[in-house]
Amino acid sequence: MKRYSAFYPVLVILLCAAFLFYKYVLQVYPGIITPDLMREFNLNGVELGNLAANYFYAYLITQVFVGMLLDKYSTRILGGLAIIAGAVGALIFSETYNLHMAEFGRLLMGFGTAFATVCYLKNAAVWFKPERFAFVSGLLATAAMLGAIAGQTPLALLVEHFTWRVAIWYVGIVGVALGLLFILLVRDSNPENNALSTVKYGVSWKDILSVIKNKQNWLLTFYSGLIFTPLAVFGGLWGNPFLVTVHHLSTRDAATAISAAFLGLAVGAPVLGLVSDRMDQRKKIMMLGTLLAAVAIAVVVFGSGLNLAILIALLFIFGFGIGAFMLCFAVGKEANPIIVAATVVSMINLGDPIFGSFTEPMIGKLLDLSWHGQLINGIRVYSAMDYRVALSILPIYLVAAALFLRSVKGK
Repeated sequence: MKRYSAFYPVLVILLCAAFLFYKYVLQVYPGIITPDLMREFNLNGVELGNLAANYFYAYLITQVFVGMLLDKYSTRILGGLAIIAGAVGALIFSETYNLHMAEFGRLLMGFGTAFATVCYLKNAAVWFKPERFAFVSGLLATAAMLGAIAGQTPLALLVEHFTWRVAIWYVGIVGVALGLLFILLVRDSNPENNALSTVKYGVSWKDILSVIKNKQNWLLTFYSGLIFTPLAVFGGLWGNPFLVTVHHLSTRDAATAISAAFLGLAVGAPVLGLVSDRMDQRKKIMMLGTLLAAVAIAVVVFGSGLNLAILIALLFIFGFGIGAFMLCFAVGKEANPIIVAATVVSMINLGDPIFGSFTEPMIGKLLDLSWHGQLINGIRVYSAMDYRVALSILPIYLVAAALFLRSVKGK
């Protein structure tokens, strides 16, 4: 029986973390080039929202099948090819001047990155002991949010230095290299983890149906979507123009402030995971984080006279609280058999693309409805009040998440 070095599980999880890092670069980069995209493709708010949301449409459809595929087939092959698919989407997006091809590029990105979270958590279950799962799964968010941060200020600087097309082209090339490394280095089974090694490829439709019938899994899915979508929407598309218009930040300062939200989640997810492990109080920690995030984003959306330092602090708290959503996966893992680990993760992870797929264009629609016809350089100009009304949905989502959480069983 082949044995791996003590470092090998760390190598596997680092490659999975790099996949997550890459996923969030691809997800959030439209937020820093919204004026360029509106000018380049002659888009209004709804059309811009739909272009960005094509990522979520593909992600949503693919996520339905990802867990079943990874429970049945090779995580190494599927994960590596998925990374390459997302990279090809970025390359297409960087080169095309046709809106439909740009949408196709976003669809490919959503398809490929739909595998990222499930790959990470599946490998965490395979290569790490159960008592370390909540902490290791919390680090998932750290990797993801570092990617989201990289998709803000650093990518904004790259766009300024070159052009947005050149910057996204480089992102695509990096993805191809990462996908090849994933295929070469990751292995599917751990000979020292018999619980998973013996059931590999043994998942039946009956097992999958039991996941779908479990009410707790649905509650966690809706909670996950409602708590995470405000960050995905604010950081991925509408936060940057909101901060520029409402709080009078420069584009670079707005990107820095949004990065603080991603950094908050990167810190909050492992910290809250560790605290929940120590206290054995997952649900209470999740509720606390959800309400903390709701208060922070409400102040950002409705507050006035907030300087950059205060906005950075509030958005860090917002992201830190949303870090509680990672505990969903630990709760779901504990409520279901280990054999369906990837299927459970995939189902819970559906919440994000379900809500993200319609929330981004919905905010665009709300902005277009209140638009007064003002254009600057061919770009629609929305007022501060327009943005406040449209983004008021973000704290509402978080309050709704708390209501779903109340029905989840456990401490």
